[in-house]
Amino acid sequence: MEKVAGLGILGTVGLAVVGFGLIVVLIVWIIKEAEKAKARAAARLAAMRALADQHGLSFRAQLDDSHDEEFWHFEIFQRGFARYAHNTIVGEIGLEFGDWSGTGRVKSGDFKYKTRETYTTTDSKGRTTTRTRIVNHNFSYFILELPFERMPDMVIRREHLFDRLASFFGKDDIDFESSEFSRKYFVKSASRKFAYDVVNQRMIEFLLETQPGLVDLENRRICLSDGYSAWGADRFGASLDWTMKFLEHWPAFLVKDLQEGKQV
Repeated sequence: MEKVAGLGILGTVGLAVVGFGLIVVLIVWIIKEAEKAKARAAARLAAMRALADQHGLSFRAQLDDSHDEEFWHFEIFQRGFARYAHNTIVGEIGLEFGDWSGTGRVKSGDFKYKTRETYTTTDSKGRTTTRTRIVNHNFSYFILELPFERMPDMVIRREHLFDRLASFFGKDDIDFESSEFSRKYFVKSASRKFAYDVVNQRMIEFLLETQPGLVDLENRRICLSDGYSAWGADRFGASLDWTMKFLEHWPAFLVKDLQEGKQV
């Protein structure tokens, strides 16, 4: 009996040692993953600084709690509370539209906000409890402000099932000659002429090839963002390059009318 009891004690001690060892391994793994995440974040910020320097722009890591007021017209910046922008690339950049050239203001970076969400739990006796928790949200964006005094608003985004249902009830978006484009993308603008001028055949081919997400034009500003995802550093440069190519597809007559402040 003493021998069996001794083996039992040894077994218990062995299990305790194994359990302690697993806890140590888990703690070491958590520390290493935290260090890797910190290194990735630092590398991302360094790459964003380098991108800003490359284009003669400024990089600001500090919080900007006035961003949602400046860009109030974009829905993605009006969600929740405790809103602020940070890790911001900002400044003037050269623009060329055929024979015309000018400058536009770039602002790109990360945006955070919070929401309150309720959830319900049920215990073993079937009793339910409803609580409220704070949820943090973080996404990246790119904005280019164009140097035109007046320009109609327009949105270009992927077609959703809801859009097809709305179309069934007579709330049509703007259709184009390309059935493939009209099937894949939703386009809406207060000025159908402006929409048709911008989304010409060359633009349609460009959009189908590059497959952007949301392209939101409001208050003379172009905003790229899905409102949910935080980007890798390379995405900021890619968004700038894509926007420049997007503008290159605008017809010269439209740019001339916008420059002269004409109704388009």
